[in-house]
Amino acid sequence: MKILKKILSRPEFKNSPIALLDIGASECIHKKWKVIAKYSVCIAFDADKRDFSFSVNKTKEYKKLIVYNTVVTEFPKKTTNFYLTKSPYCSSILKPDNSSLQEWAFAEKFIIEKTEQITSITLDEVLKEQKIDKIDWFKSDSQGTDLRLFKSLGKEKYKNILVAEMEPGIIDSYYEEDKMTKVLEFMSDNDFFLSEINVKGSQRITQNILEQITKSRTTQKLIQFSHKTSPGWAELTFLNSKVTEMNLREHLLGWIFAILLKQHGFAVLIARKGQNKFEDEIFKEMERYALKKIKHNAYKLKFVPSIIEKIKKI
Repeated sequence: MKILKKILSRPEFKNSPIALLDIGASECIHKKWKVIAKYSVCIAFDADKRDFSFSVNKTKEYKKLIVYNTVVTEFPKKTTNFYLTKSPYCSSILKPDNSSLQEWAFAEKFIIEKTEQITSITLDEVLKEQKIDKIDWFKSDSQGTDLRLFKSLGKEKYKNILVAEMEPGIIDSYYEEDKMTKVLEFMSDNDFFLSEINVKGSQRITQNILEQITKSRTTQKLIQFSHKTSPGWAELTFLNSKVTEMNLREHLLGWIFAILLKQHGFAVLIARKGQNKFEDEIFKEMERYALKKIKHNAYKLKFVPSIIEKIKKI
């Protein structure tokens, strides 16, 4: 996408690189950031060192990559309890609610194997340490504390975040966790709209039932995955509705993020607002690009008979 490269090569981003925050970055660096990585400073966190797969070569993808193998907390603490679970992806500073989880097929993933007192740090401390005064894209999969960490940045910072991704629970997985209902309410009240939701879950069948049916672990897994999956948590992506009230850099970056997230209608709106607010020809080009994407996507559907039939019924 030549226009993205053209925008990101401007002085606004040379003087102030994109700031990305990735909490719970075990497995891999976020795939959605591939296009913008080399223009970005990324701060990544993961306290469970059993599965932290960053290598030295990965840093070449970013302008700068800063990795913290530590816990992020809402308030300053020297150390905090960290519950290492059977699955590294379920480890958290919150204690798993095993009594509520016992009726679910994935309950064993939350079995606590070890509790450690580990070093903790706040986001405010990190940003001061790295001399970063803003976050553009906030991504958190902290196993139950996403919303409180977002709020811990303070209103002056979080109200200017352009994209926020969180993965809150729907069922009771941890004691005192930030559930999806609270996340949706807070983000809506603070002018973020829900751009995407990807609901995930597990099966409401206990290990005891599976063992009564068969002793074969392979067959148990087959039964489990043939069973109905119920919602357990969700991946949420929010966009800041107030981007058009921000400065030139945020207009440009908000448009880029809208394009990456395929919110082309919102991208047109940002481009048009930019034309009215700033004397910069780039916004006309941005509008043309977004409109072209909208038309192209509609044109592709023209050749899908099932879609055409649905449209005729509307």
